[in-house]
Amino acid sequence: MVFIAFANRHIGAPEPSYNSGMPTLIAQPTRITAAGNKPKLIDEYIGRVNSQDSAVSVAHMRSPQGWIEPGQKPDFNEFTVVLRGLLRVKSESGEMDVQAGQAVITHAGEWVQYSTPDPEGAEYIAVCLPAFSMETVHRDE
Repeated sequence: MVFIAFANRHIGAPEPSYNSGMPTLIAQPTRITAAGNKPKLIDEYIGRVNSQDSAVSVAHMRSPQGWIEPGQKPDFNEFTVVLRGLLRVKSESGEMDVQAGQAVITHAGEWVQYSTPDPEGAEYIAVCLPAFSMETVHRDE
């Protein structure tokens, strides 16, 4: 997924310390602006923007019918669980439709493009390892 962060960015902030003896509450996500031909909602709960974590990012995505993002060849693995609707995943070897209740894993170094052709769009959770960044997503130009 493509994230462009504008809010709550903490440049130069140290990596979070999760070994404090207490769970870390993420009180709310940060809304991220997405790339693509139509507006899409991305709420990052864990990642470089909201929790200053470079190890993993976890985001809740909601995209409308007809949304398509530029292709990308990221340096991270992405694990996506579709909650509602259908997410189309195109790769160099073909395309697949991932429906509600299903998941897909895309691998670092492989070209991929996401879209939501269904009338209801799609809602899904995306987890990137390591965390998503503009420097490592390598979008098509």
